[in-house]
Amino acid sequence: MLVLVLNSGSSSIKYQVREVPDGASVDGSPDTGEVITSGLIERIGQAEVPDHQRALDLLTHRLDDELGGRTLDAVGHRVVHGGERFSGPVRITNEITRAIERLSPLAPLHNPAAVLGIRAISHSLPDLPQVAVFDTAFHRTLPEHAWRYALPDSLYTEHGVRRYGFHGTSHDLVTGEAAAFLGIERSSFAAVIAHLGNGASVTAIKDGVSVDTSMGYTPLEGLVMGTRSGDVDPSVITQLIVRGTYTAEQMDRLLNKESGLKGLAGESDMRAVAEAAEDGDRYAELALDVASYRLAKYVGAYHVAVGGTQAVVFTAGIGENAAGFRARVVDRLGALGITLDAAANEARSRDARRISGEDSAIPVLVVPTDEERAIAEATAALVRI
Repeated sequence: MLVLVLNSGSSSIKYQVREVPDGASVDGSPDTGEVITSGLIERIGQAEVPDHQRALDLLTHRLDDELGGRTLDAVGHRVVHGGERFSGPVRITNEITRAIERLSPLAPLHNPAAVLGIRAISHSLPDLPQVAVFDTAFHRTLPEHAWRYALPDSLYTEHGVRRYGFHGTSHDLVTGEAAAFLGIERSSFAAVIAHLGNGASVTAIKDGVSVDTSMGYTPLEGLVMGTRSGDVDPSVITQLIVRGTYTAEQMDRLLNKESGLKGLAGESDMRAVAEAAEDGDRYAELALDVASYRLAKYVGAYHVAVGGTQAVVFTAGIGENAAGFRARVVDRLGALGITLDAAANEARSRDARRISGEDSAIPVLVVPTDEERAIAEATAALVRI
């Protein structure tokens, strides 16, 4: 089955076309399908590409050339927020599209763009089945004591204020891959999965499902990220607004776009920060210390949350490639009996691998993620029903 995977942003559309073989599985099928083509359409909203419909028209023409006469069988959309309604992928209908749109207040930068992409496909290719795959869905298994904030109940019942979690498509895929790598049945697998990219989150896995995760009502909570602050005392925010130092809009930008590694070191890219630290930059060194310490604290907490983890797993761009940062984190986990194999940690590979020492009490793995693959397979599975 030929599946188009779309990640629609406010000013760009990232796409991939993937051949999904029969029987493909996100839990470790040896045949994960072939990527036929991929790319990016940028500058949506400018003169050449005024809107998402024009972007999809351009994409349709591009695919006519890139697919060599082959036709698509389905489209899978990455949708950031599924709220409490969506606990798994769904076939898209007009009612589902409206439901995704109604969730826009929870993800104002993401859900509206996804809806525009869905409607553009419906206009250009009306007979093509579409599937929505939600970043939040994997975390619908969180117990109430994990997703509740200690706030008045009306904020939850009237405004939906609760912890939702994100990066669920990646955490789900990597959970299955890690369990398969270790030869453990997923249904009895406990792990701590660290998805580390420009956005970063860590998830506690028990019996193969999510029971806690670091991101919350929005993707701002939790770890230190490229430009996001992660956890911060709420009074810092309210005090600075009350004093008139920042408006609410300025504070939102500060926390989401000007904090994290960028706020501490002046750079949001982990590679640049690591290079600066090697050159003796004190602020870059501090940024790496703060970020690794924050992640190590979450690993320790989630080791408790799952009743003893069977693996600590690194994934995504930083998790898969930043050997130095992985070493900083693992060095802080000695109290759990975790050790690192320095040579294995430095070796580069596109395959799942173990980087912990032979004497490590808990395996430490690097497992590549592939969210497009997961979306394509989930799409194909629904369309084939």
